[in-house]
Amino acid sequence: MKLLYKGKAKSVYERDPGTLVMEFRDDLTAGDGAKRETKAGKGAINAGISARLFQVLQDGGIETHFLRFEEPNRHVVKKVEIVPLEVICRNIATGSLVRRYPFKEGQELHPPIVEMGYKSDEYHDPFLNDAIAMALKLCTREELERMREITLRVNDLLKGFLLERGIILVDFKVEFGRWDGRIILADEISPDTCRFWDAETRQVMDKDRFRKDMGEVLEYYREVQRRVLG
Repeated sequence: MKLLYKGKAKSVYERDPGTLVMEFRDDLTAGDGAKRETKAGKGAINAGISARLFQVLQDGGIETHFLRFEEPNRHVVKKVEIVPLEVICRNIATGSLVRRYPFKEGQELHPPIVEMGYKSDEYHDPFLNDAIAMALKLCTREELERMREITLRVNDLLKGFLLERGIILVDFKVEFGRWDGRIILADEISPDTCRFWDAETRQVMDKDRFRKDMGEVLEYYREVQRRVLG
């Protein structure tokens, strides 16, 4: 297969003209890649979690790029034209939100907040508004509205699914692609791209454990995997 792209934690290969293979690697990064480690088995854990969550979303009527899971660490996906935006949905205030605005740590957000960032390592993924997104010709107004609509639907479906399994969906980042003239969900949904807290103890179960040197990163990733797949 031809390597098309190597990101911080995934490699993307072309299998045929309309199909790609996303390989989840064992790399962990934070701080724009300034902090980096390898955790054996992490890629397979994320691939399994993400495959199950994409199946949940597809069962809920959301169109995604996901076609099938090839164990241990690969997704076969539709070849989409990625929109260079990161769409963030926040249910609870934490992370950069409390650094930028006078929210209290752990404050529940009603309704959830949807933000967007420009997907660019060169510019360090800055947040942007609709006017900037359209001025940069990243997407149309209709596509922005569609991405927000899908993101909020993803939020509703995953919040319920995860809470039944003792996990609070604090916030998450998703990406989108254009396929056959439509905006569909792409990339991954995993502890690398979401904040997950234990519903009883509020223990962190995601990449914040790596960002903040909390330890037991893989142990908590495996626990998320156990609950999601169980």
